[in-house]
Amino acid sequence: MKRHDGLVARYLDQLERDLDDAGTQWGGPLETLYFGGGTPSHLTDAELTHLMNAVQRHFDLGNAQEVTLEADPGTFDAERAEWFKNLGITRLSVGVQSTQSRPLATLGRTHTPEGALAAIGFAQAAGLDVNADLMTAVPHQDARLDAETLVATGVHHLSVYTLTIEPDTPFALRGMTVAEDRAQADDRAVREVLHEAGFERYEVSNWAKPGAEAVHNRRYWTGDAYLGLGPSAASLLPGGRHGVRQTVPTIKGWLAGETPETQPRSAQDAQFEALMTGLRTREGVDLAALEAATGASLPGFWEARLNEDQQAGRILREGSIVRATDAGLDLLNALLERYVP
Repeated sequence: MKRHDGLVARYLDQLERDLDDAGTQWGGPLETLYFGGGTPSHLTDAELTHLMNAVQRHFDLGNAQEVTLEADPGTFDAERAEWFKNLGITRLSVGVQSTQSRPLATLGRTHTPEGALAAIGFAQAAGLDVNADLMTAVPHQDARLDAETLVATGVHHLSVYTLTIEPDTPFALRGMTVAEDRAQADDRAVREVLHEAGFERYEVSNWAKPGAEAVHNRRYWTGDAYLGLGPSAASLLPGGRHGVRQTVPTIKGWLAGETPETQPRSAQDAQFEALMTGLRTREGVDLAALEAATGASLPGFWEARLNEDQQAGRILREGSIVRATDAGLDLLNALLERYVP
């Protein structure tokens, strides 16, 4: 990856200022910390050290349950994996995407299948928890083989995403498409492999051996407060009756010093967001608890929608708890649109 050192320096300087500002208001012990939303392993050791020091000026990681770094397989070897651990990283999310050459070339990834598998081994040998990212529905890919190969490495966590072609992206301009039947076939194949290997789908895109679920991301799905820093980062902060949403500007505005946008959540916002994130997870959402927590009745039209989706096999209802079935998870975006206030 080509670096633009001037931009990297500006980025890190602004991020450090944001950390100082956030630390003044929110500093204290952290339960989890996640370096991602780019590929921070492309930073140099000195840059990562400086960034970690900036975090620790205001936030205590002494009792943190999890500190995650997103990593490109081509950016570390055995020695650097050990260095990550000494820096304070406990979990590495490795962007494998595929263990086959042609799909990697299609995705524009520069690492090789051998390099990706070696990277997983380096992280495991260093004693880091490892998550492997797998992309499905990629041209020339055997998704079942990818899943089998990653399971064989001994990783305990996989994040599985279907390739999505957004308008006006390089993939779209090349005429790439993803057929729905192909995406569904890949999903079934991966699901079969992971079920057989003892993995559980605890969130729509995340699979883990029991006890190996990611701690950090569960905060998003369970409605807990979290702080996001950096361009386009989102936060859910304490404040008001139902919390405050904060969104950082995109990188151009952020580097220019534009302030984040803040908006208090209404009871209706909190209810829909809880449904949206809860249906992503194995636990689902407790509607009675949600109504009590927000102090407001749920939208009247939800009951009819819930009955329809239950009859169609898209959700399961157990008392006041609602969960998405596998069929519902496969169509999650369309399912959730039915509940937009």
